[in-house]
Amino acid sequence: MRLRLAAFAALALTAGSAGAQATPKTKWDSLARSLLKELVEINTQGSDGSTLAAAQAMAVRMKGLGFAESDIRVIENAPKKGNLVVRLRGRATGKKPILLLSHIDVVEAKPEDWTLPPYQFIEKDGTFYGRGVADDKDEGAVHLATIARLKAEGFVPERDIIVALTADEEGGRANGVAYLLEKHRDLIDAEYAFNEGGGGRVSASGKYISHDIQASEKKFQMFQLEATNPGGHSSVPVKDNAITELAKALVKLGAYDLPVRLNEVTRAYFTKLSETVDPALGAAMKAVVANPNDAAAVAKVSEDPRFNSQLRTTCVATMLDGGHAQNALPQRARGMVNCRILPDETPQYVKGLLEQAIAGTKVTVTMQGEARNSPPSPLTPELMGEIERVTKEMWPGIPVIPTMSTGATDGVHLRSAGVPVYGVSGLFYGDTFAHGMNERIPAKGFYEGVEFMYRLVKGVTTTRRPVS
Repeated sequence: MRLRLAAFAALALTAGSAGAQATPKTKWDSLARSLLKELVEINTQGSDGSTLAAAQAMAVRMKGLGFAESDIRVIENAPKKGNLVVRLRGRATGKKPILLLSHIDVVEAKPEDWTLPPYQFIEKDGTFYGRGVADDKDEGAVHLATIARLKAEGFVPERDIIVALTADEEGGRANGVAYLLEKHRDLIDAEYAFNEGGGGRVSASGKYISHDIQASEKKFQMFQLEATNPGGHSSVPVKDNAITELAKALVKLGAYDLPVRLNEVTRAYFTKLSETVDPALGAAMKAVVANPNDAAAVAKVSEDPRFNSQLRTTCVATMLDGGHAQNALPQRARGMVNCRILPDETPQYVKGLLEQAIAGTKVTVTMQGEARNSPPSPLTPELMGEIERVTKEMWPGIPVIPTMSTGATDGVHLRSAGVPVYGVSGLFYGDTFAHGMNERIPAKGFYEGVEFMYRLVKGVTTTRRPVS
C-alpha cells in the first residue's frame, strides 16, 4: 500500500522537473521494464488472482539470469499465495544481509471500472499503465533487476543481498512477510530492509521537491464505541436514547485533538521540510520542533490534514450501526473508530484518551484486536549518508527527508520482529492513482529508480576505506 504526500505545487521552492518522454538508457532499464510488464500481466488480486503464479514466473526469470536454484525459493503459504526469495551471495564478512522487499499482490481492479485493461501493461506518452505499476510491482521489478545487474558485473557484495516478493500486503489473510518470519525467518533475516513507503515528492507542475525516506509508520487500531438501552416503543420516546448518546460521544470525539508527540523521524521531517515550503508554514514547523507545546505553531501546521497526521495519533469515526426496528427505541448503537497510532504510543494509552474525550456520555470504548508494535527505524548516519550521497549524485539540490507513514505497509511485521525498515526507492512519480482507475507511473521516474537502487545497494554493500 503506497501512501505518499504527492503534489505540493504551491509549496515547491526547489528545482528539477520530470520529462514527459523516456526510453530505456541501458539494458538494465529494459530488463526492469520487461520484469514489470510480466508482473503486471499476471493477475494477483485477492479474489481470482495468484501471487504464486507471479512468484513462479519471476523464479524462472532469475534462473535464466544466472542465479542458482539453491538461491531461488518459491514459498507457498496458502492456496494461490506465493512468495519469491532470491539471494545474491556476498563475502563471508560476518555482516547480516540487507533485504529488498516488495509485495506482488494488488488491490482489486474491475475492468468495467477502468478505461484501460488493468492486467495489460500499456506504455503511452511516456507513461506506464496497469494495476500494480505503482503499488508495488515496480519496486519488485527494480529489486530483481538490481541484483541481476550486480551479478552480471561480477560484483561480490560484503554481505548477502536478499530480494523478497511477497503475498497479501493489501489486506489479505495470508500475509507473506508474517509467514516467512514465522516459518522461514532465515530466508529474510537481515540487518535492515528497503521497502515501499518512500519516494520522491513531485509538485503538480512536475518539479522535484524532496526525496522522502520512510523510517517509521503508524499503527492501525480499531475501537468500538457502544451505547446500550432497555429500549421501548417509539411512540413513547425518552431522553435516554442509545443513538442520541452515541451521537454525543462522536461529536465530542470529532472535536478532540490527541496530544502532539514528535519522535526522531518526525522531528527530522519537519526540520527539513520547513526549508521547502512557504516561509510562514516553515517557521511554524521549526517552532513545533523546538516546542511541541507551542499552540499557535501547532495550529498553523495542523491546518493541513497531512501534516496534522504527522504531529499526533489521529482517530476518526468510520462506521455506524444502531437500532433494530423503525418503530422501536434503539437498544444498541455502535460506532467504529479507526485510530492511526504513533509508534511510541500504545492502544491502551489511546483508549484512555478516547474515554476522557467522551466523558459524560453513556458510551463504552472497547479495543477491537490490538495493534502490532512498530518501533521507528534509527536514522543511522552511515545509511542516511549513502542515501544522501546517491540522491545528490542523481538530483543535485534535492533534500532527503525522513518521513513517517500514516498508513501501513509490510514494514510493520519486520519492525516488530526487530528488523529496521526504510521506505526508499528513488522513484519520483507524483500522483499514480494507486488503488484507483488506470494506475500509472512515468517511465522516466521508473528508469531513474532503477539506476538509483543499483547505486544505493552497491554503495551500502561496499566497504569504503577512509581517505588517508
